[in-house]
Amino acid sequence: MKGIRVGKTLVAMTALAAGAITLAAVAVRTELAVAETSPKVIEIAAKKFDFTPNEITLKKGQPVILRLSTADRVHGFMSKQLKFDTDIAVGRTTDVAITPDTVGDYTIVCDHYCGTGHGGMKMQISVVE
Repeated sequence: MKGIRVGKTLVAMTALAAGAITLAAVAVRTELAVAETSPKVIEIAAKKFDFTPNEITLKKGQPVILRLSTADRVHGFMSKQLKFDTDIAVGRTTDVAITPDTVGDYTIVCDHYCGTGHGGMKMQISVVE
């Protein structure tokens, strides 16, 4: 009789382990699906007269978050064509979520005067298929 109980216990433990493995596999697939659909984050640093990076390429229809920061002063980040206009405050990050819908090259400008080189404070966003 003891052998039978051990056998049933072993069967039950095996079934539980198989169920745990199945749940773990489902969790991994779910995490991968979320990662694939989560927007890509691109960090952009602003400082007097410069955005770094000053050129980025995005895919049409793919959502992205532009994570903006500055350490020196308030800057602007504006594009009429891509439909955003925001301030970048010192010591904070500002997220701009966009999903570009038209292929092309777009110039982003700082729209807050930041000194004599302000007119050259631009970056390029290229949107490709």
